[in-house]
Amino acid sequence: MKNQILRKTKLAPQVYDFVVENPEIAKRAKPGQFIIVRIGERGERIPLTIADIYENSFRMVVRAVGKSTYQLCMMNENDLLTDVVGPLGNPSEIKHFGNVMLVGGGVGIATLLPIAKELKRHQNRLFIVLGGRSKEYVIMLDEFQNLADELVVTTDDGSYGVKGVVTDGIDMLVNNFRIDIAWAVGPTVMMKFCALKAKQLGLKLWVSLNPIMVDGTGMCGACRVTVDGQMKFACVDGPEFDGTKVDWEELLIRLAQYREEEQKSLKVFEESVGDLSWL
Repeated sequence: MKNQILRKTKLAPQVYDFVVENPEIAKRAKPGQFIIVRIGERGERIPLTIADIYENSFRMVVRAVGKSTYQLCMMNENDLLTDVVGPLGNPSEIKHFGNVMLVGGGVGIATLLPIAKELKRHQNRLFIVLGGRSKEYVIMLDEFQNLADELVVTTDDGSYGVKGVVTDGIDMLVNNFRIDIAWAVGPTVMMKFCALKAKQLGLKLWVSLNPIMVDGTGMCGACRVTVDGQMKFACVDGPEFDGTKVDWEELLIRLAQYREEEQKSLKVFEESVGDLSWL
């Protein structure tokens, strides 16, 4: 049944892996693209990256951070999503580059998976850095181990791999290997520092931006970002951009624009359903 949740798996605290039936998206989606999900007639439109595709279904990884994503993560197998729109955005520009570095943090790791698979299909060597607060937050590790020519894992608390952040992993790789191009996907602050590092190294770095988004078709203008001094819409001009040219300070300010309202909404939701720490 279209938009039915076929599989739900917990990957980390407040992070869930869903497989959703939708033959049209499965047929058309390419690495780097995203979908917009709605879970009720009056529900918020939630942009999510397509993490993989199968014969008649697609995969998405969701982190519960606000009311709508908590509601989504509370859904179960066989439940139906009200709407799924996509695939949206431009696919990643993938060809044979040589040595490619992929840097992922948090749920951004899921975004990198289809990109990594396609890069591998084009005979690239993959040098991968995955990071998280602790071992339990480094998701999809087994899948990336099967794709990586070199893999570095960093954790803030040192519970797994190297104690440090993903830029420490970048240093480890660039000091030992020639890197021709890179991708970094994760929290906005993480991508900002990866971009600063890439600029120092003179390295082309693609990032996947996650500004506030409403319609996903370029009409509302909510997802505007500044890249190389020009206004772009992440939904139709992106979501991938050259990270060394992004105005990160502007993006971080815009992302915090409705933080107070988001926190109030989540608090009201938690009061209505009870403690959410189990999720």
